[in-house]
Amino acid sequence: MKQRYIGETNWQASAIALGIMRMNSLTPEQAAKSIDTAYNSGINFIDSADIYGGGDSEKVFGAALKQSSVKRDDIYIQSKGGIVPGKQYDFSKQHLIDAVDGSLKRMGVDYLDSFLLHRPDPLMEPEEVAEAFDELQQTGKVRHFGVSNFNPQQFLLVQEAVGQRLLINQLQFSIMHTSMIDFGLHTNMTDTRSINHDGGLLEFSRRMGVTIQAWSPFQYGTFAGTFINNDKFPELNKKLQELADKYSVSRNAIAAAWILRHPADIQVMIGTMNPEHIADSAKGGDVDLTKQEWYDIYFAAGNDLP
Repeated sequence: MKQRYIGETNWQASAIALGIMRMNSLTPEQAAKSIDTAYNSGINFIDSADIYGGGDSEKVFGAALKQSSVKRDDIYIQSKGGIVPGKQYDFSKQHLIDAVDGSLKRMGVDYLDSFLLHRPDPLMEPEEVAEAFDELQQTGKVRHFGVSNFNPQQFLLVQEAVGQRLLINQLQFSIMHTSMIDFGLHTNMTDTRSINHDGGLLEFSRRMGVTIQAWSPFQYGTFAGTFINNDKFPELNKKLQELADKYSVSRNAIAAAWILRHPADIQVMIGTMNPEHIADSAKGGDVDLTKQEWYDIYFAAGNDLP
């Protein structure tokens, strides 16, 4: 399994991480098997959020971790906060502290390796975020910080206020969600792909030394479904299978390897809870696609070069 330096630090973690959004659908016994499989496949990074499963995903994870063969210090645990479902985004100092406290209690752990602001709050007061981060770090509850779904200006607004370096920006990115790449390729053009949807996040993150965590790596659209084994994408699946056969892995592994091939050192967040699928996808962390194979997959997904 490839390793990634998280931000410009000496903190190294697996290039593929396990997201537990769907863990609330499992029993603790089933979840323990998923955790063990992930760890035995080289995955040592767990991603969560306080709202996943209404908090139940973290409860199941906490119970499962105790039943698994994995020790707390063997893995990195990350959670996110700032969303009040159906009501508002809340980056107030007290809400962020309460979000972390809630995650720690549900998961039965003493600290988070990283905590992310989940989605930008237009009413945020950066000074309050700074106060929350300071308290969370000084009390030993959180070691590192980052954001999720932030554009460059939103990122800088927080970074300029807080004393800690923001190491992570978690963003949707996959073979079928490539606007960050399309925009760069179609610079100075007037077609749809030339539209800058996110402020040049890919290049910004590379320049800032920020680790992009790619969520929904096997999805198309926004929660529209998976493109793997989907009849809507025959050419893409044909190419994925061709390369899967070459490297003796699954299509999912090739889809993950495509993301990992990018020089931005992106970390891939898989969300399956199926142990077999976890093990299959994790093998993408051992595949080194050629430059032409990366482009061939990009073309098979319906993209072109200007």
